[in-house]
Amino acid sequence: MEARYAFRKSQLLEECQVAPEIFEQVIPRLYTFMEPFVKTFQGQAAAQHAQTSVCGLLSDVERQNIASIADRFGQSRLPLQGFLGWDAWDDEPLRQELIVQVKTHVGQGDGVLVFDPSGFAKSGRESVGVARQWCGRLGKVDNCQVALSLGYGSSKGHTLVDTRLYRPKEWTKDKARLDKAGVPKALRGYRTRHQLALEMLAKNGARLPHRWIAGDDEMGRPSWFRRRLAALGERSMLAVPSNTAMRDLEVEPPASSGRGRRPTRPWHNVAAWSQSLGEEAWRRIDVRDGAKGPLVVEAVKRRVVSRTHRRQQGDEEMVVGIRYRDRDNQQGITVDSYLSNAVPETPLWECVRVAKAAHRIEECLQRSKSEAGLADDEVRHWTGWHHHQTLSLLATWFLVRETQRGEKMDPCDDLTPDAPRHRDDLARGISVWDDVAYAAGTPEALATQ
Repeated sequence: MEARYAFRKSQLLEECQVAPEIFEQVIPRLYTFMEPFVKTFQGQAAAQHAQTSVCGLLSDVERQNIASIADRFGQSRLPLQGFLGWDAWDDEPLRQELIVQVKTHVGQGDGVLVFDPSGFAKSGRESVGVARQWCGRLGKVDNCQVALSLGYGSSKGHTLVDTRLYRPKEWTKDKARLDKAGVPKALRGYRTRHQLALEMLAKNGARLPHRWIAGDDEMGRPSWFRRRLAALGERSMLAVPSNTAMRDLEVEPPASSGRGRRPTRPWHNVAAWSQSLGEEAWRRIDVRDGAKGPLVVEAVKRRVVSRTHRRQQGDEEMVVGIRYRDRDNQQGITVDSYLSNAVPETPLWECVRVAKAAHRIEECLQRSKSEAGLADDEVRHWTGWHHHQTLSLLATWFLVRETQRGEKMDPCDDLTPDAPRHRDDLARGISVWDDVAYAAGTPEALATQ
């Protein structure tokens, strides 16, 4: 048995080797991918700088900053630094093209728009928006920038589509600092992260087909934001902190003593509420996307009213609790809680699907930081920050498209896509890709596709 296992293991390891020719095809596809984006530039030099920047963000350099990218491609730093840092090219058309492509390739009517704030650790105080504030990446209050990202997820894929830089109040009161950082005068007023989310929703919501709005517990904390989304006709399911107070409307109120006011249901925080539920209240739902096999969660939903920041009773909502059990039984049980304005008849599996989409955007954000240089900018100016973020969004979208290509590869006769037989085919010039147009890498082939 052990000898047979060792032999099978060696076969699997051999099939996991990726042919060098696979990577050689990536660069032509990347230039083809960039064509719709760079056509908005006036001049060949700017288009070339944009292509070089995205290639650098996806390259193997340790830090995807301007200096490393210029050295990686043997170019002078100053032209690339000027293009990214302060040249007056508009990044808005690139984001609009990104929205169009995301809608085309992964858009679905039941899609989910996800708002996710994230921190970028910084040293010094000159970078636009930098201040001592909570940095989720570091898990503490520290010197950092905070951006609010908008992601889109569906069963076809998930990616980031837009972002806004949060500016603390100390920035909005310092005119000299704003002038030095190049913040436009029309955008110098203080905006909360929730106001930035509403701005992105107003801009992109109608262009991306969706059924839900989702976000983490920072987005779900204020009741006014949940109420505002409901007023806009948006169906939302937002995570909330464990100390969020609510009343369960599906439990019997305390019995009346016959004197005085009729007693009302008590307030509970969502953590205590979820712990008080019996095992029969939880339903098992198979998510089927775990890295270690099928992922099974337990979920429950109830009609509730939450407490506002003024300690008043808010609107009727639906609370959703999702419980995760650690497979190795080392971390115990984790419970995530959400408040939603969806109707109580909404299927529980639908709520779990929305929560999973929000988690996928968090994963996409981490991937963008680690593989597309989202957090590696070294620019201080408002313009440079937005240029870098936009190009990083494009690099992230390219990774998503390449992942989709990998899923379409033809395994042929139960072999893995990069098995030795396929590597032999590559050596003879035979494509192993189902997507012939992308393998060819020509505009004519793309048009045919």
